[in-house]
Amino acid sequence: MTTDRDEDAAGRKQAVLGIIGGSGLYDLPGLDNARWEGVESPWGEASDEILFAEIDGLPVRFLPRHGRGHRLAPGDINYRANIDALKRAGVTDLVSFSACGSLREDYPPGQFVLVDQFIDQTRDRERSFFGAGCVAHVSMADPVSPTLVTLLREAMAQEQVDASESGTYVVIDGPQFSSRAESRLYRSWGCDVIGMTNMPEAKLAREAELAYATVAMVTDYDCWHDTHDAVDVAGVLAVMKRNTEQAKRVIRRLGSTFPREHPPCPEADQALDVAIVTAPERRDPDIVRKLDAVAGRRL
Repeated sequence: MTTDRDEDAAGRKQAVLGIIGGSGLYDLPGLDNARWEGVESPWGEASDEILFAEIDGLPVRFLPRHGRGHRLAPGDINYRANIDALKRAGVTDLVSFSACGSLREDYPPGQFVLVDQFIDQTRDRERSFFGAGCVAHVSMADPVSPTLVTLLREAMAQEQVDASESGTYVVIDGPQFSSRAESRLYRSWGCDVIGMTNMPEAKLAREAELAYATVAMVTDYDCWHDTHDAVDVAGVLAVMKRNTEQAKRVIRRLGSTFPREHPPCPEADQALDVAIVTAPERRDPDIVRKLDAVAGRRL
């Protein structure tokens, strides 16, 4: 496995591209040297095994967020185990693909959105690796890597996939879709897309010092739109299939053009430098052991 120790004398780190596949994206067939491998995590069981593969020599790690066959609802996903397992698999740069509803007239089904902000409306999910025994507070002011977003935008342009430049993603618990009142409320907040999975995923990626970006793939207009039917699974699945094929093309293009050295991301690379506030002598050794992959650089 690749680890944080895979650096040269100048401190350059080999890039390992991680992909989290959302609804509809459960596999990446046709990659080089592909094998599924289980990665154990002290935080529990990840959604599935991780696909270890390469694209033109670039190491790639793929994890289906809901598991192959879509076994897990959004609230049943062990987000901590997923991020920890990807970190243990050597991932340096993580791209999340997520099926979402649109809260904007000009983001129709089939539109891709390069999200740059989140609003977390989830309630009962484990949202941090830290807590009693080892407290840390990372910044989420800028939750995505601008370099990753630029690389994604270029890959999409080369594949002629239409993508917006920015967007705010409101994350709800689900598994039910929103009421009309909720949908209209989120529109009044200035949210652009709505989904059920990118929180606490984005927060945990930041705690694990992983550069992170989200591609929101619009499947529907949620239920706010007066001239479109309310959200139903059949309609979502039809658009999702088309989106998934485009996503696979984008991933292949991104892998072929991605820098072979990890592109610096100060927001993520040094996220824990001033985040851990518990004095070393007061840290719970059991928690510290569980944090060996996530925060080993600092602990």
